[in-house]
Parts: sequence; C-alpha cells; structure tokens
Amino acid sequence: MLEAATPKWVQRDGKIAKTIGYYAAFVALGLTVASMGPTINGLAENTGSTLSQISYLFLLRAFGYLLGSLLAGRVYDRRPGHPIMVVALGIGIAMLVILPLAPTLSLLIVIVLVLGIGEGLLDVGGNTLLVWIHSPNVGPYMNALHFFFGLGAVGSPLLVAQVMQLTGGIAWVYWLIALLLCPVLFWLAYLPSPVIHQQETEDGRHEAVNYRLLGLLVLFFFLFVGVEVSYSGWIFNYAVASGLGNNATAAYLNAVFWIAFTLGRLLGIPISARLRPRTIILVDLLGCILFVAIVLLWPQSATVLWIGVAGAGLSMASIFAVTLSWAERRLHLTGFITSCFFLGAGTSGMFFPWFIGQLFEGTGPSVTMFTILSTDLAALAIFLVLMAYGGRPRLAQGSTG
Repeated sequence: MLEAATPKWVQRDGKIAKTIGYYAAFVALGLTVASMGPTINGLAENTGSTLSQISYLFLLRAFGYLLGSLLAGRVYDRRPGHPIMVVALGIGIAMLVILPLAPTLSLLIVIVLVLGIGEGLLDVGGNTLLVWIHSPNVGPYMNALHFFFGLGAVGSPLLVAQVMQLTGGIAWVYWLIALLLCPVLFWLAYLPSPVIHQQETEDGRHEAVNYRLLGLLVLFFFLFVGVEVSYSGWIFNYAVASGLGNNATAAYLNAVFWIAFTLGRLLGIPISARLRPRTIILVDLLGCILFVAIVLLWPQSATVLWIGVAGAGLSMASIFAVTLSWAERRLHLTGFITSCFFLGAGTSGMFFPWFIGQLFEGTGPSVTMFTILSTDLAALAIFLVLMAYGGRPRLAQGSTG
C-alpha cells in the first residue's frame, strides 16, 4: 500500500527513479571530466610543470579510464550495478578533494589515474544499466543520458571561470564538484540494481558476438572520441596561444562548446525518435568536418573561431549516443560489449590529447585543428564501412538503422 501511494519517480523498483539516478550521475561525470581543460594551467602552476609535462595528465587520466572500463566489463555482468557505481562516485569524490592539493606532478598523476578509473566504471555503468532497463526502445533515453553529461560539462567551465575569479585559484572548483557528487552517491545507494542481462537469443541459447562488427565499432569510437576529447581538452589553450582570447575569454569559449554540445544532445532526443541513426551520424560527421575546416581556413578570426567551436559542439553532440543505440540493435549490449566500446574511447582519450600536447608548443596551436580534422575524416571513412557491413538490425524497433 505504501509503495503504491509513493510517486512513481521515487519508487525504489521503478524505472523512473533509476533513470533519474543515471542522469544525475552523468551530470556529475560531465562536471568532473570538463573541469581539467580550463584548470590545466592552474595545475601546472601548482606543480611547477610546463604545458608539455602537464599534458601527461590527459594520458594518465585516460589510462585510468581505460582500466576502469576494462574492469567494468567484468563486474557489471557479474555483480549488481548500483554498488559499483557508488564505489566509482566515492573514488571521484575522494580524488577531487585531494587533487588541487598535490604539490608535485608525480603525485598529481597518481590522483588523476585513480580518478580516471572511477570515471570509466561510472561511464560504462550508466550506459549499460540504462540499456538494460529501457531496451529495446533505449534511443531517446540514451540521448537524454548523454545530454545530462553535456549539462554537467557546460556547468564545469562556467564554474571554473566564476570560482577562479572569486578565489584566484582552482582548489574550490574541485571541492565544489566533489560536494555536488555526494547526493548522487546516496541516491544510487538507495536504489536496487537492474537485473543483469546476458548475451542470449530468444530461445535462451548463448548468442555469439560478431567480433568483426564489434571491432569496427571500437575503432569508430576510438576515432570519434579522439575528436571530442581533443576539442574539449585543448580549445582553451588553442584560443589563448592563437591570440584570440585571454584566459577568461577562453574559459567562456570552452563553455560555448559545451553549451552547443548540450543543446545538440537535447535536440538529439526527439530527432533520434524520428530519424534513422545512420542519417544522424552522417550529418553530424559532415558538420564536424565543416566547422573544423572553417577555423583552419580563417585562423586569425575570433568570430570564425566562436562559430566553429559552437558548430563543432552542436555537430558532435549526439554521435556517441546514437552510435550506441545503433550498436544495441545489432549486438545486444552486455557489460562486456559496452566496455569494449569504452576501451576504444579510453584509448583515444589517452592518445589524442597527449599527442597534441607534445606538438603544441613546438609546432603551434594549429596542430590541434589539423589533428581533429584528420581524425574526423578517418571516422567518416570507418562509418561508411560500418554502414556497408553492419547489415540489418537484430531487433525490430521503429526505424531501421
């Protein structure tokens, strides 16, 4: 009787309460992930490091994310999901509290590595568990999940700009984010976990994984996430080094990227319910290429940079979520398969920002845009192969893939 009288959104066993928990977790994840780009110079000052040395943080954070993703593929298929996400949030809170206090680069690297492990566990968990409770109609919910990540990512550079202006440092940026993670941890700890899904056919037999298709998807995620993390991680320094803005202006430029990114994911919710995933992905990839190209064509124009940043953020916003939805129609997303996708994403996040950091000071800021454009073109090529090879959907769900 009490459960029946309780609003649906707070019922512990309801999909709504769990979905709210995953959305809140991804707001927290967006806040955390997007905080490093605008604070990278402050972290370099705290540890007495050069820009090229501090760029190793991107490498080690992504390596930690990679480890967390690999671990997630094993544990989410065997253990209840919510306690794992609670542990991931606890790791994030602890690391964010001590991160701005690290006096040396070596200690900072260890902290960021552990933080990346927590982020990988949380990211794989939110995507996997959302599919389990909403499959086969997960498309709009998946876009909404990634919209909430973008919402947190939008707030992060804005928070950085305001807190740095008020305090003159970066410590309270990380401490406030850690504080905001706490309610999410308690909410997920309160909710029961979804039932674990296994890779089975309709008659209960074990379903073989199409490893060729899985490999192509992993490669696509590697390339596309390389574009995303390179843009979000280096646009701040690109603007400053190109003489197109000071630190405050560059922080707001970073915020514009995340605002456009979040708007794109919000628009992706109704669009994904009406258009075929392949159409959305193709249009978005071509948009990414266009908006990076115009920045390269007019490198001294601040106006073009702002247009390019906004357009690129809008274009790349829904690709990750729509590709996950496309993959679910063909592979049945278990924890293992989802972790493979995030293995590609984690490897990409480990390589591309580090690669740009190694060339940035010697070659100049243009290496950022050239790297992003070439990676965009490679992602488009793999996408075309996927569309030719992927075949028809495994499930009959509204529109075809």
